[in-house]
Amino acid sequence: MRIEGNGALVAGGASGLGEATARRLHAAGAHVVIADLNEERGRALASDLGERATFVVTDVTDEAAVRAAVDAATAQPVTLRIAACCAGIGGSAARVAGKGGPHALEPFETVIRVNLIGTFNVLRLAAAVMLTTEPTESGERGVCVNTASIAAFDGQIGQIAYSASKSAIVGMTLPAARDLASVGVRVCAIAPGTFNTPLLAALPADSREALGQAVPFPSRLGRPEEFAALVAHIVENEMLNGEVIRLDGALRMPPR
Repeated sequence: MRIEGNGALVAGGASGLGEATARRLHAAGAHVVIADLNEERGRALASDLGERATFVVTDVTDEAAVRAAVDAATAQPVTLRIAACCAGIGGSAARVAGKGGPHALEPFETVIRVNLIGTFNVLRLAAAVMLTTEPTESGERGVCVNTASIAAFDGQIGQIAYSASKSAIVGMTLPAARDLASVGVRVCAIAPGTFNTPLLAALPADSREALGQAVPFPSRLGRPEEFAALVAHIVENEMLNGEVIRLDGALRMPPR
């Protein structure tokens, strides 16, 4: 799938991995719709990118809001072929049960709703539009890339909600790819390790340094641009489908 001259929707595109993805796709010639709750950052990014960039205020858990973002992408003078969902939250650390009692249900539900249901919401609505488009010469109509995490495989103590949400994104990948294979829409997911994103920026510098040193090689935090480069490769490599790719420098997280 060519990036240049096609439309791309990037959910959670105002910062972090999503911002890097929006920038990479735009630099490669895509018409990019940035969908995010952060209006200030989103509008600033669209303004910075200039022509071929649009921002839409979007709560990924809201059907009408995601439909509006997809509509904005289809209103462009090009075909919507690419959807990348980078929206998500970390949630607070909590064990299943402890001295204070059981894990509170509401925060668990919130993480699942944003990370899992939000991702599915973007996937289903973007794919529904892609399957109505004219296919390329090879029969391809679109590519959807979702964001999982190595926590899906190496969930740590206190990560029950986050790990569950990301594991479910991993679990969706193959059946979604199979569901959409007959109409030429591919689905992949990336499971990043520890990346230098706003989520980690709140940590003290020595804590970030320690996280980076725990990565076997390269011994540093991942760069959002490296995530974006993999998104671009997935889009352009037609054989990548139904796959979850770890992007973690060989890191395997310990229990704590």
